[in-house]
Amino acid sequence: MLKKRKTKVYALGQHISMSAHKARRVIDQIRGRSYEETLMILELMPYRACYPIFKLVYSAAANASFILDSNKTNLIISKAEVNEGTTLKKLKPRARGRSYPIKRPTCHITIEVKDISLEEYIEVDFLDY
Repeated sequence: MLKKRKTKVYALGQHISMSAHKARRVIDQIRGRSYEETLMILELMPYRACYPIFKLVYSAAANASFILDSNKTNLIISKAEVNEGTTLKKLKPRARGRSYPIKRPTCHITIEVKDISLEEYIEVDFLDY
């Protein structure tokens, strides 16, 4: 009998203080790449979004090594997505007693890593199941 084995692990960062459009610019560069290559790319890119994404990739790899007991050299970024979060709204005082709205966008980033050395299905005896 075949049983599905867990080969994917993710890390989730919520309410990161930047627009989703700026984070997607970096996420599109790392999707589908290996873990080590991703870290090098994120260290060398000049964007502000790289640091929180770097932390999430590192966290996802730590989750994979703990949960799947896998080696970090076998990991690839299988899924990386950015969703819009809530918008922080503040009022800034302006001239003549008026106010001006300030909108700070936030985003939610999900990084999913997959271990390519693990097979997706494993053979299970009825006694083990």
